[in-house]
Amino acid sequence: MVKLYHLAILYKHPSKAVCLCSNSDLSSFGYFQRNSVQEFLTFTTQILVERCQPATRTSVKEESYMCHVYVRSDQLSAALVSDHEYPHRVAHTLLSSVLDEFSKKVPASSFAGDPNSVAFPEIEKYLLKYQDPRQADSLTRIQDELDETKIILHNTLQAVLERGEKLDDLVTKSEQLSLQSKTFYQTARKTNSCCVIL
Repeated sequence: MVKLYHLAILYKHPSKAVCLCSNSDLSSFGYFQRNSVQEFLTFTTQILVERCQPATRTSVKEESYMCHVYVRSDQLSAALVSDHEYPHRVAHTLLSSVLDEFSKKVPASSFAGDPNSVAFPEIEKYLLKYQDPRQADSLTRIQDELDETKIILHNTLQAVLERGEKLDDLVTKSEQLSLQSKTFYQTARKTNSCCVIL
């Protein structure tokens, strides 16, 4: 199951990382677990941002979760906690996008101030939009369409052969294949037929 749990924007001060804003989807956890999970997610993202060097992207595996972190050269950072199935490329695309929009809408002077005074409601929209990586990311969507096309083509070839047509007959009737190719096919077919187990 592809799932995003937590998205946070942080600022990396020289001594510690401060969470400027965050949003979580903890609906898959029990009601009484949610506060503890929220605290753990906040703690983990702060620790990872503190440990990452500026201008780096990192993905860290922790039990059944992945934490993706991007610390920009200006110390503005974003962290995303997902399951293992979530594509890493899409996760880092999300981190870049959310930081770009955040830096356009929130002045840098507010990073050093009170973290509770930073308002960025768009973070919730990002967490919702990227829950399904195929809908949020065009490259993932294109890859899924290509995979589906391969399956359709494979099924079409099987359907032709199931209608009573044999590949041997098609090869024999083909005007596109040279005599040499037809002979090669027949020789290969005979060679492989000795290995068939009834």
